[in-house]
Amino acid sequence: MELVAAGTQFMREVNAAAILRRLRAEPSMSVSALAKAVGLSRQAVTRSLNALAEEGLVEFGSLDRDSNRAGRPAQLVRFRAEAGHVLGLSISPQDVRVAVSDLAGTVVANEVAQLPAGAGGEEAVETLLAAVARTGAAGLWFASAGTPGIVDPATGVIKLIPSMPGLAGDLLVRRLKDALDCPVYLDNDVKLATQGERWREPGRREDSLVMLHWGERVGAGIVLNGELYRGASNDAGDIGFLDLFEDGVGKDGLGPFESAVGGAEIVRLARTAAERDGDAAFTALIEAAGERALDVVLDAAADGAPPALEAIDAVSRRFATGVAVIRAILDPRLVVIGGPLARCGEHLLAAVRRHLSGLPLEQPALEVSRLQDDAVVLGALRHSLDEIERTRFGLARNTP
Repeated sequence: MELVAAGTQFMREVNAAAILRRLRAEPSMSVSALAKAVGLSRQAVTRSLNALAEEGLVEFGSLDRDSNRAGRPAQLVRFRAEAGHVLGLSISPQDVRVAVSDLAGTVVANEVAQLPAGAGGEEAVETLLAAVARTGAAGLWFASAGTPGIVDPATGVIKLIPSMPGLAGDLLVRRLKDALDCPVYLDNDVKLATQGERWREPGRREDSLVMLHWGERVGAGIVLNGELYRGASNDAGDIGFLDLFEDGVGKDGLGPFESAVGGAEIVRLARTAAERDGDAAFTALIEAAGERALDVVLDAAADGAPPALEAIDAVSRRFATGVAVIRAILDPRLVVIGGPLARCGEHLLAAVRRHLSGLPLEQPALEVSRLQDDAVVLGALRHSLDEIERTRFGLARNTP
């Protein structure tokens, strides 16, 4: 039974929130069934429904003539998910992604646009805004965006973003607010990806989970006791800065750990293995790919190419050291590997599991993300929907 209240305006708001929550979980319901579900009188439910209908959030439908109940057919009512839309955005050194959903979370439009190597901040923002325009998004109620680096979600200011330094500061949030006629929220991409995984993957709804983004850079989203943990400085999970190896040193703005396991190191190891084995064709393919060389190596690993698999195994041994540290400190039930490396699938999991075997502590379950590159934009959508529930539907009032 939904939480309801008695008395004045607060009663009406809380009761309306309970009704909305229930209606959003069903295609449609009769007024009588809705009253029973939320524990209110039919009269109280009808008053709330009339007010919600005036706001355009619910719609009275036809009578339920298919029902077997005796007497007058029940009138059906439904939540109008099409009454508004929310926006999810993702920006990375490789591409920008945009998704639009209705108020029930159904994606109605999406766009992906590649960024040229070394794209500056202004170019990245213009590409993102052009992608938004192509979706034809209208009636936006909220927009959330994920970006690499350390972000202050209260202000949208990007404090540190080594992979896209041109976006440091308030450029992105300022331009989005100017272009979109709705509130805008900006957060770290891995934290939003963690929300996306928990939303779209039922098996990810653990109360103790770590989401590891593994690509050019490495970061983690941490869920403790069912809540996303941000830390005192909002940068909990920046494991790329771990210094776990004797010769650990950061390179090109990377932390020591991500320098040892990230995209540049994977490409280097694969090239070295190919040159040693005389695989001139694979070496030439890597060289020709330029900034996209990591994609070439990962695709080759998924296809079972020996030089690529050797590189994956080498970095997996190092990566397992990081997983072991996370296990020792947090002891999560589940670790999910997302980001570009997730496309290696079982090849990657087998290598990391092998290097974790034999450690004294029991290791957490290890899986790869099926959402892969879409995890961030879906997490951004989920955050936008949560904000609508909190600010427009008042559903946050139903929790202590």
